[in-house]
Amino acid sequence: MALTTDDIRGAAAKLHQAEKTRRQIRQLSLEHPGITIADAYAIQKAWIEIKLAEGRTVRGHKIGLTSKAMQSALGIDEPDSGVLLDDMFFADGGLVPSDRFIGTRVEAELAFIMKHRLSGPHCTMFDVLNATDFVVPALEILDTRIERVDPVTKSTRKIFDTIADNAANAGIVLGGRPLRPLDADLRWIGALCHRNGQLEETGLAAGVLNHPATGVAWLANKIAPLALEPGQVVLAGSFIRPIETRKGDTIQADYGPYGTVSCYFA
Repeated sequence: MALTTDDIRGAAAKLHQAEKTRRQIRQLSLEHPGITIADAYAIQKAWIEIKLAEGRTVRGHKIGLTSKAMQSALGIDEPDSGVLLDDMFFADGGLVPSDRFIGTRVEAELAFIMKHRLSGPHCTMFDVLNATDFVVPALEILDTRIERVDPVTKSTRKIFDTIADNAANAGIVLGGRPLRPLDADLRWIGALCHRNGQLEETGLAAGVLNHPATGVAWLANKIAPLALEPGQVVLAGSFIRPIETRKGDTIQADYGPYGTVSCYFA
């Protein structure tokens, strides 16, 4: 790790302040040119610890950057992950308060609801399917507490910035029809994603590492010796490009026989 303990705590404090004030901070990769992936996860962990000290609770995890195209664009060869907290969950068809966020985007994914404890380091897709209670359609709400483009250098965010920023996670909406993990070929579950009634994006869950359970297995191995616990929610990764949203937008993802999930940005 290239950053000191003080550097990590300082970066976490800046992210926390950015979220509370809705004022983005400069890219950490520019502030700390030597930053590593390990540093970025350490910053994320320190930020989550600040939130837990304020009374938040861990409800699960998210997986991001599961597509090969996104990984190639960022110069990485594996996904990233973040933590889901209790105040990130919004009701299906409910209101999402726009004034809580900076610049939201929405992605369509499948969420895995764990039934049994799942841990690495040798977790497989089959272990994931055996440990999962339900799979359910979901929307992930993204936000960024770090500038996407630096106004001076025009440099774009790096993987270090995204990881430190809790993998850009800000919210989650669960909906549709829950299904048992072996009741369908999860690869072929698709979504039609609309903004204000207009079709914006479509995709198949196979876009997540060929099978969304593969992403959950990666996560279990990545966080070992920590484990995914019963009842936790795991967002397996998006299979559409992010949809930009503004105040007044309604987002709906139609998963066909598996129902719909939607939210309104009030």
